[in-house]
Amino acid sequence: MRADSRRAIPSVDAVLRELGHVDVPHAAVVALVRRELAGLRGEGEPVTAQIAFGRVRSALEELRGGRIRPVINGTGILVHTNLGRSPLGPQVVHAIEEIAANYNNLEYDLAGGQRGERATYLEHNLAVLCGAQAATVVNNCAAALLLVLRHFATSDRDEVVISRGELVQIGGGFRIPEILEASGAKLREVGTTNKTSLSDYSRAISKRTGLILKVHRSNFYMAGFVESPGRSDLAALAGKKRVPFVEDLGSGATMRTEEVPGIEHEPTPAEVLRQGVDLVCYSSDKLFGGPQAGILAGRAKLVSALKREPFFRALRCDKLILSALQMTVDLHLTDTRSIPVVAMLHESNDALRARAESIVAQLAGVPAAVQVGAGRAQIGGGTLPRSVIASVTLDIRPRDLPLAELASRLRAGGPPVIGYLSGNRFKIDLRTVFPRQDGQLVGAIRRAFGVGPTLPADRPSAGSARPT
Repeated sequence: MRADSRRAIPSVDAVLRELGHVDVPHAAVVALVRRELAGLRGEGEPVTAQIAFGRVRSALEELRGGRIRPVINGTGILVHTNLGRSPLGPQVVHAIEEIAANYNNLEYDLAGGQRGERATYLEHNLAVLCGAQAATVVNNCAAALLLVLRHFATSDRDEVVISRGELVQIGGGFRIPEILEASGAKLREVGTTNKTSLSDYSRAISKRTGLILKVHRSNFYMAGFVESPGRSDLAALAGKKRVPFVEDLGSGATMRTEEVPGIEHEPTPAEVLRQGVDLVCYSSDKLFGGPQAGILAGRAKLVSALKREPFFRALRCDKLILSALQMTVDLHLTDTRSIPVVAMLHESNDALRARAESIVAQLAGVPAAVQVGAGRAQIGGGTLPRSVIASVTLDIRPRDLPLAELASRLRAGGPPVIGYLSGNRFKIDLRTVFPRQDGQLVGAIRRAFGVGPTLPADRPSAGSARPT
């Protein structure tokens, strides 16, 4: 490169030649280079070619990092919202592949040879699983709640009665009051933050009441001087006043969570419907262990009314989500341990420790102290905030490498490894690492230290043959 070219912003072609081959579509790279060079020209500051090349490379790395790709989750958070929430099991992945690669009977009646209804099999089995008269699905739980509000909070009955202690904020900054207001409903707040009585609800119900809404506090808890009426009492009041009683459960637990050591009881859809709730909604990509969707279950009359809403079409799920959810529901009815998040919950610490010891042995020669440690796994995803599950970790203490640099190298690897820092160690919780990923994990750690892997990246280590 000529010396005078270093005193001016290089051309697009010059930058492309400098970059060489990159694993991003050429048109996308060209657009990025043009944007960055235009930004440099607009700044009006002296720029060398090296500065321009560096700016473009940084922007390109940021763009590449935004692609959705598999990572190894070593955080110990089972339902990690930032890492895609619940992973899908092999049976579910196979079901998606078969439907995606072929035409299918999404809206075709094979028996009658004519147009059919969507998701009839799924809705039937969901109703069975939830102990409900009927069920249906939309694209997430917020959509389910919005659909409920748009239907029941009409122009002449637009008030939604809700306790002040349940005006919660969910992930991403979304707040229940904002969802209610976006639907056109009017909030009728009752009680106080910590105490709401049945009489508070009773006094608030009027001719303008569209529904009573209960929001399960799944992502936080209150203790001490607190009070709230039971579902059965609220259900009796709603029946007496002829007002629908709806609950947003959020977390989507269908199993008895208290059977797992360290986890408290989480109400299930079947449980709350038995207590008199008319309609329940919850997420399918949290403890339910499926794809992102919002499940609605309850009285058949109410579910049918929601499906007739014109707005329902805008919220419906596509063939891939429906096929993934269909298989997930079937697994709940037949073999829940085939659902990864359920399997993780029940994985024994002895099995985790055996894997950890095998991995430590394969990391011999790495310039770091690598030991088997103890972890405290969590559910995550705004679910069961008090629950902590004893777990097993890999504890890495580098000799000459800062912990932050090790974490950065592991995130930049292939596949990226996400862990956490604690007690001057980089920790990887094996409860959220699939056994099939153990070989990849060994390779990623060795590469982060500049040491060649002892195993091919796709070969599992000892003790990792159990399918997930």
